[in-house]
Formats: sequence, C-alpha cells, structure tokens
Amino acid sequence: MSEDELAALLMETGHNHHKAYEASDGTDPEWALFYAGYLQARLWDRLGRLPTRTELIYLLVSADKAFQATGEEYKEWPRFYAKRFLEHFAPSGAPA
Repeated sequence: MSEDELAALLMETGHNHHKAYEASDGTDPEWALFYAGYLQARLWDRLGRLPTRTELIYLLVSADKAFQATGEEYKEWPRFYAKRFLEHFAPSGAPA
C-alpha cells in the first residue's frame, strides 16, 4: 500500500467518522475505536498482515500525539499518520 493510498483511506475514515458523529460536530473522545474498526475492515493484508484493532488504536493515538506536537497544519494529518503506519508495518530491515 502506498503512502498516498493510505493517506486517502485515512481521509475517508475521518470523513465517515465525522458523518457518524455529525450531531456532535464530530466530537468523539473514543474516535480511535471508530477509526480502528473502519481501517481494519479495509486494510486486511494491504500492509503485509492484518493488524489488530488494538494495534491500530495504539498507532492512531500515538500518531495523533506526535502530530499535535509538530504544530503542522491540520490538513497534513493523513500523510503524517500514513508515514507512521508504513514505518510501523515495514518489514524488519526494509527501508520505510
């Protein structure tokens, strides 16, 4: 899976999460649970193996904390998260 494909999937996930929580303007303190389920259903083995929801939640929350610390523009989050995911799922010894 390419960085562009994964960033697009993350954007799609965010859009669908916002739609699901439209009444609260997308506010959901458990957002990573929604994202993990949505992503897991669409990733399967596209990252080399099927990640667990727990693993995805960990990656999402850690990517979010790291992204918030950068001060980058909000619109850049999908690519930032995609890079972190691909680094995590890169085979040992392979360049990310």
